[in-house]
Amino acid sequence: MNLAEALNLGCLCRTLNPERLRQQMETDPSLQGMLAGLATTHPHLFSETTVFLDPAIRTTLGQAIAAIERVIALPAYQQLALASAPEIARHNFGPTGVFMAYDFHLGADGPRLIEINTNAGGALLNAALTHAHRECCEPMQGLMDSASDLLQLNQAFVAMFRAEWQAQRGAQPLHSGLIVDDAPEAQYLAPEFALARQMFLAHGIAAAVGDARELQWKDGALWHPALPGVAVDLVYNRLTDFSLSDPAHEALHSAYVAGAAVVTPHPRAHALFADKRNLITLGDDALLASWGVSAEDRRLLQAVVPHTKLVTADHADDLWARRRQLFFKPVAGYGAKAAYRGDKLTRGVWSNILAGGFIAQALVPPSERLVDVDGVPTRLKLDLRAYTFRGQVQLLAARTYTGQTTNFRTAGGGFSPVVVLPALEGQLPAPRPAVSAVEGPCAATAGAVC
Repeated sequence: MNLAEALNLGCLCRTLNPERLRQQMETDPSLQGMLAGLATTHPHLFSETTVFLDPAIRTTLGQAIAAIERVIALPAYQQLALASAPEIARHNFGPTGVFMAYDFHLGADGPRLIEINTNAGGALLNAALTHAHRECCEPMQGLMDSASDLLQLNQAFVAMFRAEWQAQRGAQPLHSGLIVDDAPEAQYLAPEFALARQMFLAHGIAAAVGDARELQWKDGALWHPALPGVAVDLVYNRLTDFSLSDPAHEALHSAYVAGAAVVTPHPRAHALFADKRNLITLGDDALLASWGVSAEDRRLLQAVVPHTKLVTADHADDLWARRRQLFFKPVAGYGAKAAYRGDKLTRGVWSNILAGGFIAQALVPPSERLVDVDGVPTRLKLDLRAYTFRGQVQLLAARTYTGQTTNFRTAGGGFSPVVVLPALEGQLPAPRPAVSAVEGPCAATAGAVC
């Protein structure tokens, strides 16, 4: 057992500084009261506990993500992925997609890729959360990841949006940005939309949050009532209508196809990255070899991508017999909707899966994090998310939970910042079964628990 595993299973330290989190989130008077509101409506959004990560795992994540993106850049890969994608995905205006996210479970043999998301939420919330935990742990700087300048995250995020704009518009100035979703004020991560709006405003970009159904396409430009008299230059797209095929999104569809607005993330990014059938391709070593993918990249992908296959009636009996070792997901799914662990399947659900549109992925059980829940040491499952842009990891975050999938309904769980530990030689003994927590928001700084 390495140091990170020992701490995750034996350390009950609570490192969240709530006042610092409030300051990070409520940077403008328009945002005041946000954290108090979240405490009421989202009581399990933020964990008070960090997740520790071995530096070798962090290195593997970066190498694997870079390898995946090298494969996705291949013409042969894109031809295959786009062959089954909607027509709109064939448009290529230059942008690659903001806030890409690679989700991993940490298995016994290293990190395993669970899925890739193209409109992943939580990056801005996790940036604020990381700041709040980091301030509590300043005395532990020797154990904190020094590879990332956390104070520069917002600037990096703004630079990412500007890079997307420049990829399509070159040196033209970016005047306005619109964060869109259906009924954005009712979305679970609506507070993040407000943070994105404030981030744009703080960097001189007129910005608003708007309902995508209220967009208007006229006079060769995109308009929204939330930006009166100002054409929409850039759309930060949080819709789960990945192909923009819903009639309610016709204005956005038309503006995107015409290249009249820079939309990020966009249908092409979803088709190339997030369609779960792509996991089949990424794990097909013979196919990748035929495309000239290097032996080292193929080795990385074989180690990181769990075996995945398309569910069809032709091998239904075999899949059903092996269901306890499999996880079933819809090819265009998101947020763990309609995803099933094989050992939980009923015959009725299995019939729906066989009707089409599902992949079967080798089951990779998540690792665990010990947390304090009302004074009781409790093990929660955890997964790891790498927020990326153009193949570079910008931020690592974890999510802790109970149940089949991440749900933000678990006491003691929620988003957790990731602490990448320094490299140490040798293995550590397994942690003791229970450790007493130290009270207070900065308990870990005393070193009494960890």
